[in-house]
Amino acid sequence: MNEQLQLNDIKGLVAIPDYSFVLFCILIGIGVVFLIALIYFLINFLKRKKHNIRKSWYQTLKELDLNDTKKAAYTITKYGLLLAQNEREKKIIHQIIAQLDDHKYKKEVPPLTKQIKSEFQIFMESVDV
Repeated sequence: MNEQLQLNDIKGLVAIPDYSFVLFCILIGIGVVFLIALIYFLINFLKRKKHNIRKSWYQTLKELDLNDTKKAAYTITKYGLLLAQNEREKKIIHQIIAQLDDHKYKKEVPPLTKQIKSEFQIFMESVDV
């Protein structure tokens, strides 16, 4: 009764190679490389796009037409206050703004005096951009 029965149709277990862990590791590696590349290009893009707003304010004042008195008075007031950082610059711009009050609120405005223009030039030279 202890005879071994032989079954001809059933075969033994066969080892099936499983590469899922290797594929998973490869996908993780590709993902990390892609993420690092994305961060690198994003940082470089932001560095190139970094715009100094103070330089644009300075450029606006530098290109200002002082013959258009009313517009020049408002522009100097706006951007001059934004540009002034140290006490010397603030003192100069406040002196200029005090003199420009006569040129702002009138319908007919007189042209800018040489004193205002020279103080404005001193202010532009003193601003550190």
